Amino acid sequence: MASRLDRFALPAWLAATALAALGWWFGSGVHPLWWLTWLAPLPVLWLAPRVRAHWAALAAFAAYAIGGLNQWEYLHGYIGLPVVAIIQAIGTPALMLALCVLLFRRLLLRGHTLAATLAPPVVWLAVEYINNLISPHGTFFNVSYTQLDALPIIQIAAVTGLWGIGFLVLLVPAAIAVQTAHEASKRGRMMVSAIAALLIVATFAYGSWRLRAPATATIRVGLVSLQEPARSAAALQARDAHYVDAIHRLADAGARIVLTPETSFSSDDAHLPAFAELANQRKLTVGIGIDSSSDPRAERNMLMVFQPGTMSPATYNKHHLLVGFEQYVPGDSYTMLEGMPRIGLAICKDMDFHDIGHAYAARHAQLLLVPASDFTIDGWLHSRMAIMRGVESGFAIARTAHSGRLTLSDDRGRVLAEASSEKHDAELVGELPLRETHTLYARWGDWFAWLDLAGLIVLLGLGLRPLHR
Repeated sequence: MASRLDRFALPAWLAATALAALGWWFGSGVHPLWWLTWLAPLPVLWLAPRVRAHWAALAAFAAYAIGGLNQWEYLHGYIGLPVVAIIQAIGTPALMLALCVLLFRRLLLRGHTLAATLAPPVVWLAVEYINNLISPHGTFFNVSYTQLDALPIIQIAAVTGLWGIGFLVLLVPAAIAVQTAHEASKRGRMMVSAIAALLIVATFAYGSWRLRAPATATIRVGLVSLQEPARSAAALQARDAHYVDAIHRLADAGARIVLTPETSFSSDDAHLPAFAELANQRKLTVGIGIDSSSDPRAERNMLMVFQPGTMSPATYNKHHLLVGFEQYVPGDSYTMLEGMPRIGLAICKDMDFHDIGHAYAARHAQLLLVPASDFTIDGWLHSRMAIMRGVESGFAIARTAHSGRLTLSDDRGRVLAEASSEKHDAELVGELPLRETHTLYARWGDWFAWLDLAGLIVLLGLGLRPLHR
């Protein structure tokens, strides 16, 4: 490993790779520690100007590939993906970091200190955005979802979408790494420090201000998830009766809306009329997840909502299906319930995609009802992905999942009530604040990602431009 630090290069390489791998192991996956995500790239960015390019890239790739093995149990044991798909899922972030490190190193060695600092966030964000456009899984495992516990930080999503969060997460370690690089001029280091500090302070100030906004209304919502029984007629009938009892309990606790998980019932279930009667008797809005096979040529994953005083239930068909697991016909329309507050409908994986958030923001939704099904271990992650749509587009979310989490969250991403259905039955009821929120992201869309792509072109131009002696 020949470099200017030949004597110490191998120990430094091993240490940087190991530290970055540890940071990514605990700072990514289904239960990330949000602050470690910021530190994970730092060791290999520090290493980059101190070794040759291929060793710097190898350190970055090896670190995130090793750290990404924290997903093996989830992807293989719980979801059952083939090994090729798992290698792709783990290897993609590793390749992304290697590209970030290569451009960072090249620009830094050429004396472009500010451009080098911008390289990791710009490259990472560009790849994530393009992947979001072509992947059947939308924004799944976007680095921004690691930050859902850092409420002031995620408020920037109301302006930039989740793209701004990911940009900050990669910018800060790059700015720190530049401070330790001999190739960076004193003036360049000071400029980078000032810009990074300004962006962080502005983000926290905006986030803190946004979190203080008062609610304009509240609504009490109940969520329930019961374990799936054996598919015998007697077991299903008992389960249906338990759901009716649970809805009564939640109504007694003051709930005005009650929601069950995705595909809790089938369209020929004998208990469906009972839910319509419940809605009228208890003056209650009841949302039921339905496996609808009334049309055998077009089986659908449906949310059926019974409202008091209405002639027929409102329905919504799931748009985004889980490839390899669901054989339904996808829906193509959006549903808003009658009356106030303005309530929209979505189902599970729909919330992994931005089109759902944009559509309901355009309809001025204040609340989304989202039945779901998770894979036990990913309850936290998948519920937080849905919550991010609410921050971006300005609505509260009531989400209840089989084998996952039941969450009530406001349009600021605050989880106001939560219960786990990962291994047992669960129900909760809570007061959900509502607001009249109109975000810049809902109006302008992915403007920040397009700006990032333009920035990438500029940085590549600087990096590839021939040097003149």
